Amino acid sequence: MIGTELIVWTHALTALLFGGLVVVAWRTPEPRLPRRALVIALAFTALWALAVAGIGGDEMVTRVAETLRNLAWLGFMIAVHRRSGNVSPPLVIGTVYGVVALVALAALAVHVIGAAGGPEVASSVEAGGLLLRMLVAVAALVLVQALYSSVLPSAGGGLKWIVFALAGIWAADLLIFSTAYVTAAWANWEIALRGFAMLIAALAIGTGLQRKGQWNVQVSRAVAYQSLSLVAIGAYFALLALATWGIAAVGGENARLLQTAFVFGSTAAILTLVANSWLRAWIKVKLAKHLFRHRYDYRSEWMRFTETLGAPGDTALDERIVKAIADLTDSPGGVLLVPDAGGLGVGASWNWDRATLPLTSDTALALHLESTGRILDLDAIRTDDGSGPDAVAVPQWMLDVPEAWVLVPLPHLGSLAGAILLARPPVSRPLDWEDFDLLKVAGRQVASYLAEARAQELLAESQRFDEFNRRFAFILHDIKNLVSQLTLTARNAERHADKPEFRADMVATLKDSAERMNALLARLSQNHRGRAETPHACEIMPLVERVAAARQQQHPVITSGTHAAIAQADPAGLEQLLGHLVQNAIEASPSHETVTLAVGADGMQVTVDVIDAGAGMSPAFIRDKLFKPFVSSKPGGFGIGAFEALQLAQQMEARIEVTSREGSGSRFRVILKAAHAADLAQERAA
Repeated sequence: MIGTELIVWTHALTALLFGGLVVVAWRTPEPRLPRRALVIALAFTALWALAVAGIGGDEMVTRVAETLRNLAWLGFMIAVHRRSGNVSPPLVIGTVYGVVALVALAALAVHVIGAAGGPEVASSVEAGGLLLRMLVAVAALVLVQALYSSVLPSAGGGLKWIVFALAGIWAADLLIFSTAYVTAAWANWEIALRGFAMLIAALAIGTGLQRKGQWNVQVSRAVAYQSLSLVAIGAYFALLALATWGIAAVGGENARLLQTAFVFGSTAAILTLVANSWLRAWIKVKLAKHLFRHRYDYRSEWMRFTETLGAPGDTALDERIVKAIADLTDSPGGVLLVPDAGGLGVGASWNWDRATLPLTSDTALALHLESTGRILDLDAIRTDDGSGPDAVAVPQWMLDVPEAWVLVPLPHLGSLAGAILLARPPVSRPLDWEDFDLLKVAGRQVASYLAEARAQELLAESQRFDEFNRRFAFILHDIKNLVSQLTLTARNAERHADKPEFRADMVATLKDSAERMNALLARLSQNHRGRAETPHACEIMPLVERVAAARQQQHPVITSGTHAAIAQADPAGLEQLLGHLVQNAIEASPSHETVTLAVGADGMQVTVDVIDAGAGMSPAFIRDKLFKPFVSSKPGGFGIGAFEALQLAQQMEARIEVTSREGSGSRFRVILKAAHAADLAQERAA
């Protein structure tokens, strides 16, 4: 009896309070509140509470009023989203609210079916109806949480109080429905407790209506995805409960075994699907395509983009640039193509094996990207007839690589800083205008990073030259002292050369000066030579054999090839050039590996190959650092030898080609213009 009185009094007082709130809300001069939707929700809540107090909580009219109450509050929440400034709420929000409304109507339909079928049918479907009502409460709580997360940063206190009240209403519903489902019965204290919860909610809403404030709603994608995930989880557990309840009804003696098998099997299937990367990517693409106005959340994408570019660590800038661009489109990898001899050569990569890509550069592609600045969809080019300008410019090897998806140019101040080749994402899709716009802006941004990095390298190189000049100034000072000492010795020799003591002192002075000069030469790490000779016909094999013989005591060096090779060269310069290359090969090779000097001739050219089996070099190092001064792949190396070798080759109109693979050694080929035996005879006669 006491429980029944509590139910009547709490729900009657709730009806009275919500009825008064209808009047207060209608008179509230707050244009930012969805007043009409709020008044309707308050009115249906008052009618529901009045029905519970007057005729009980299990009657058909009460259930209809409860459903209308829930639908009205869902409508109020949608109206709040409209007040965020959008013409209409985002499609994802409307979809979720629609699903929750359908579940609420389904719960009412189950109750109607049970009531129409008699007591036996009603008892059998009551558990299913409770599960659906629990699902409505769970989903509504998730939506309230999403709304609160969106309102919290900028909302006034009024709306927050109303949101708190909604959370209390549906939290009480969930608690009571769960208890009734477990106990398989309704207790008076549970219904009375629901009435007390509604009283507290009414007081919270009344407090909120007295608090006015500025507010604005902005639903982020993260909140939307989290809300959808929570709704999906809640739906899964509700359906799982429904299925186990159905199995218990029809399973007989094996019901417990069938329920256990179903729970384990369905859970394993769900976990397997969730762990599939392709499925996750497909769901993300479909949600972005159909539930949002824009494919990308530009704020979060740009924050991740800039964080990747500026992240400290061991990863090089070129690799971070590739990753930053790839992450924008969920691409699993990419390759940076950099300017190389007028074309584009393979540079740094991220999650892509560079050994599968060619080492040669492509000039036509570089010119096309620099002139047009277009982002190239390689799938569209593959399906083209091959007559378009994009299809003509793209090299065939790029189209033959199946994972090659998109080529993004990197323009900077009217020139091409490079391009990025992106790998195909797990779920391949054609590019649209949003992809092109985002990649275009990101490409320009990373191009400025590349240009700044290269400018910093040039500045650092200039600073190294300054350091070298300062170092050379100290050496000049020492040379001046040596010259002064030798000059003084020469002057005294004119007067004291006949004295044995002076001669002994002069020999000691000369020896000391020679040792100091040799130390200076060692510090310079290169041989000084005078003005280069004009290239003329000379035999190459004797010169190569001299270079090999000079280093036989240091490392195994052998020679091979034709002995009749004659080329146009400066013999002293070529010998010094080969000396640098052989020395580098020796330092790069293990002590037991032989360095080979191979001479070849084809009538037009004479080649000298310096071959080692050392550690090798990457394509990026060969292109960007090999022939630059003060850059060396050897620990403590000065980097002058390769730089001077290139200068010497250019002086005699020769060139150097390099072939190397990391871990497989290197081949330096010096290519000279061939000469005839008659030219050599003429040189000797002269």
